[in-house]
Amino acid sequence: HQVMATPNLLRSHPMFFILVGIPGMEKSHTWISVPVCMMYSAALLGNLVLLVTIVKDRSLHEPVYIFLCMLAVCNLLLSAATMPKTFSVLWSLSTQISFSGCLAQTFSIYFVFVAELAILLAMAFDRYIAICNPLRYTAILTRSVVGKVGVAALIRSFCIIFPAIFLLKRLPYCGHNIMPHTYCKHIGVACLACSDISINIWYGVAAGFLSAGLDATSITISYVLIFRCLWGLPSPRASPEALHTCGSHLCVITMFYTPAAFSFLAQRFSQHVPRHVLISLANLYVVVPPMLNPIVYGVRTRQIQEHVAHLL
Repeated sequence: HQVMATPNLLRSHPMFFILVGIPGMEKSHTWISVPVCMMYSAALLGNLVLLVTIVKDRSLHEPVYIFLCMLAVCNLLLSAATMPKTFSVLWSLSTQISFSGCLAQTFSIYFVFVAELAILLAMAFDRYIAICNPLRYTAILTRSVVGKVGVAALIRSFCIIFPAIFLLKRLPYCGHNIMPHTYCKHIGVACLACSDISINIWYGVAAGFLSAGLDATSITISYVLIFRCLWGLPSPRASPEALHTCGSHLCVITMFYTPAAFSFLAQRFSQHVPRHVLISLANLYVVVPPMLNPIVYGVRTRQIQEHVAHLL
């Protein structure tokens, strides 16, 4: 009976994982948490102010600002899915996370991430219509269409991410439960398994190209068409505000895609990047773009500046 029980025990999922934090920098965890906590607080405040401003003022109930609201919600959810556990680890309050909790956190992070990609793409399409076909803007981007875009983003995100969680659940872990990170990520969990994880790796690559890759290509095409449209006009039909929000949108896209692309490629294809660098980048990634997005739109968009000042 003892012999039969041992393989089952080895193949079972661990009851919990132990999150180490940032390997090699354990003594500095408290100091590292100070700037991260400040950035997280700024992200919460900025996105909440942006949400309240847009929701309260009817003149801002246009597609571009509704998409901005969706982006702010995604920013809040992405930070909320990671930061509380990160602080718990950095402050040595609790380094344990249950197996189910770890999978739930992994799903939440990637679900929000892929939904945010879709919203950035929708914002690029919004700018294309506003600049290249301004007379039909209100006819094309009705509230119904904007709502359907939001629902489609959630459905697509679920369909892409759910199989990854299923793939993690089917792996045997053989008692391995020490994870060198501050929160649960797909490839970090998969690396603890004691069997071949090729399917997980290739599914992660495929999911990245199906979401970030296709969306980045579509955004690029949108802006190529926008610039071509502007180049062909003797005098721009688009309002200065529409052109100005293009700059804000491009700033946000750059902030969102650059660290994500580096992290994705470094984790899968480079063995020379120190682990503490990758983990530090992963922590900054979930807090820096959410902190900067409302600042970029607040500083660059006159309507939001005015309404925030009025709200305050």
